[in-house]
Amino acid sequence: MPGTDVAEAAAVIFGELADFPHEPELPARGVGADLLGRTAALLVDLAVEVVPSGYRVAARPGHDHRRAVDLRRWDIDALQEAAGRPAVLKAQVAGPWTLGAGIELPRGHRVLTDRGALREFTDSLLEGLRAHVAELSARTGAKVVVQLDEPTLPAILAGSLSTPSGYGTVPAVPEPEARELLARMIDGVRSITGQPVIVHCCHRRPPFALLRAAGAGAIAFDLTAVDLSSAVLDELGETWDSGVELFLGLTPATETETNLRAVARPALELADRLGFNRSILAERAVATPVCGLAGASADWMRRALSLTRDLAKAFAEPPETW
Repeated sequence: MPGTDVAEAAAVIFGELADFPHEPELPARGVGADLLGRTAALLVDLAVEVVPSGYRVAARPGHDHRRAVDLRRWDIDALQEAAGRPAVLKAQVAGPWTLGAGIELPRGHRVLTDRGALREFTDSLLEGLRAHVAELSARTGAKVVVQLDEPTLPAILAGSLSTPSGYGTVPAVPEPEARELLARMIDGVRSITGQPVIVHCCHRRPPFALLRAAGAGAIAFDLTAVDLSSAVLDELGETWDSGVELFLGLTPATETETNLRAVARPALELADRLGFNRSILAERAVATPVCGLAGASADWMRRALSLTRDLAKAFAEPPETW
């Protein structure tokens, strides 16, 4: 979400998306408010600090880590104030591979290059998520659905992730190894929430088959930017046919002249190309904005969420002109 006023963002979210609201994320607030900082704030017995190249493991919680924790606490207060009693609430954290890629060890290598450290971070995050989910449920009365954000996973699989120095690349992680750790995380989250787990990847080539095999109950991606090659379409078709829900990024993230039919067109065309009845959009799809609204104006943020809500209604009851 754009801006720095978490109370306003929470009020908009619960006003526009009352059926499926989510925690507000406002990265414009700086250190500790971005995806990695927010996730690091949940770690148990692990701390991070900010260095010129990004986040690094710290010996003990310092100013940077405490700020991230404080932001989380303020966010929960604002969320509770705006929430009322929702039936369900979505919480977002970095997945284990993106977290391991975004934090450095003290000697300067990425956490994911040390499999023992990566497993330690995964276990720590699961422990922190258990407490976070319990607090969200206690404060709002809602069932909590967790979304794991894995924007870095395709680069990790391809071996194209740079080292922190920028002078080399991290060796590619084999798919079976990536799948095993992600499955471990998904199983752990599911045992905490009792709900299916969403995995979000806004890369142009998300690893749909891997995410499905790892146990994702839903996969979120930017449909307007994804590479719909024949291989990707095959993976998508198998994924959707298996019962996995697709969270389709459709609503533009920044202001543009558009209408409901134009925003819906990629989803309608996807169902047609895969040979599904368009009713699958109501049964096993969720409309979303494309990869977040952090760059949107306040007016477009509200318009985008309203448009997304209207799109969901149109999936359920398609206009005759579609």
